[in-house]
Amino acid sequence: MVIHERFFAVTLLSLLAISLDCQSMMFVRGEQQMKGNCTYVITIETSCIKDAGTSNHISLRFGDSKSYDLLVHPLNRRHVKWVDKMDQSVLDDAPRKPFQPCSVDDFQVDGPCVDTAICYLYLKLTGTDNWRPGFAQVRVLDEARFNSDYFYFRSDLPRHVWHGYDFCDREVTRFGIRHKRKVFD
Repeated sequence: MVIHERFFAVTLLSLLAISLDCQSMMFVRGEQQMKGNCTYVITIETSCIKDAGTSNHISLRFGDSKSYDLLVHPLNRRHVKWVDKMDQSVLDDAPRKPFQPCSVDDFQVDGPCVDTAICYLYLKLTGTDNWRPGFAQVRVLDEARFNSDYFYFRSDLPRHVWHGYDFCDREVTRFGIRHKRKVFD
């Protein structure tokens, strides 16, 4: 009987501690521990050349050096705003499709927080037409120190494969800087 009372008291205290301190709640995935949820804003520019835009589905994956992989599929449904490239004003008076030529689109997603700066980003085009992204960047709304640098593409994205950049694992060799690439299914 004493064991059951002690178990009940420990369980009750644990639940009370969790409810009082929701900000530091940890999510565990495999061997990795993540703090709470974060809001990410993904900014993607589509190049200004003819036929650079697409209406196909675009998927995105990004993460930090701890290899926590955040996958957004399809990104098209998370469109937040369209930004004018010249004066950075929001042009959301009329609904429109994302990824149109010569446009900058913002997308918002929620997910587990990263532990370090975002250092890799991959895009995947699913469909039949071409798409030429200019750049992509991921910002963490509550933790600016974890924002990514800009990832520049400036060429047609191959279809049905992950294409992007990984600046997490860099190695300096006598031939220059070598970047290790991630392989995704």
